[in-house]
Amino acid sequence: MSATANVTKVDFYEVLSVSRDASDQELKTAYRKLAMQYHPDRNPGDTAAEDKFKECSEAYQVLSDPEKRAAYDRYGHAAFNGSSSGAGGPFGGGGFGNAQDLGDIFGDLFGEMFNMGGGRGGRSSRVQRGRDLRYDLTLEFEEAVFGVEREIKVRRSETCPDCHGDGTAKGKQPVTCSQCGGRGQQRYQQGFFSVARTCSACGGTGTLISDPCQTCHGETRVQSEHQILVKVPAGVEQDTRIRYQGEGESGRFGGPAGDLYVVLNVKAHKFFERDGDDLHCVLPISFPQAALGTELEIQTLEGAETIKVPEGTQSGREFKLKGKGVPHLNERGKGDLIVEVRVQTPAKLTRQQKDLLRQLGETMEVENTPTSRGLFDKVREIFN
Repeated sequence: MSATANVTKVDFYEVLSVSRDASDQELKTAYRKLAMQYHPDRNPGDTAAEDKFKECSEAYQVLSDPEKRAAYDRYGHAAFNGSSSGAGGPFGGGGFGNAQDLGDIFGDLFGEMFNMGGGRGGRSSRVQRGRDLRYDLTLEFEEAVFGVEREIKVRRSETCPDCHGDGTAKGKQPVTCSQCGGRGQQRYQQGFFSVARTCSACGGTGTLISDPCQTCHGETRVQSEHQILVKVPAGVEQDTRIRYQGEGESGRFGGPAGDLYVVLNVKAHKFFERDGDDLHCVLPISFPQAALGTELEIQTLEGAETIKVPEGTQSGREFKLKGKGVPHLNERGKGDLIVEVRVQTPAKLTRQQKDLLRQLGETMEVENTPTSRGLFDKVREIFN
């Protein structure tokens, strides 16, 4: 009968939106998709998303383990309920015969808000995970392309070295909370049920600090500055996040430390523009260079390269330098450098230059008839 304790839980296969014969890879793919969608970092302050994240994480934890999955397929959520003495089987002990079993059921549904009179009590754990931290790091354009190592200083809360996170003075111990008697809860009778609420005096821990540590004043942590070597790989982009596990604020009462997220801000280059792993730039050329052809030297991020401009080149033509772009992040190879040439019309000419251009103009015929941009582009492609 105690199997009804989990009636509010959604089927784990439904949580991950997979069939009951889904492969390990299908489970992993479904979980990753949901985890990215509902991760707390992407949904700050959204408790519904956080609950959904925990739900799909629990489902994946069970279904990704062959033994747990087999037990779940056979018995459902009841396979993971604690078993009482003398019951046997995966469903635990014997039914609704006593107040303690009924308390188990309501505890699963309502977080032990309801318990039959005199139940077990429920001291909440003091363990708290440390807060995640963010550090914004600004890079030069070239540093993002080729990678760099930087020393940064992060101010964070760390476990107090004197009390080792207990919050009490040396040689002292926390005392039992007098209001809840160390249970962490206070009970109020409401008819047939007694309602258990977290003790307001101790916050559910069941203990109080009467002699606080002189260093942290009972806070269990102190502020300190920590130096970290950030290794930026080649090919990172604007807003890339680098995660350093456990480098956030220390947890409390034995809880794990949070993480540090280094968020990158990349400065713009003076003439290169980035599109994925490709670089783009514009190179001005003169009319004679475009008409007669030429060889031009251009500076890339790795040195000078020569571009051969054929005669009759039209303004806007692009030349590709293979492998002269940005390295692929965590992969081999690089993007390309795309150079667009633009023919410049001189704003000031000498008398001799004007005469020469007039003579040239007399030898050339251009039909100055309006046309659409699309047709013009096709004509230009023919000449290219």
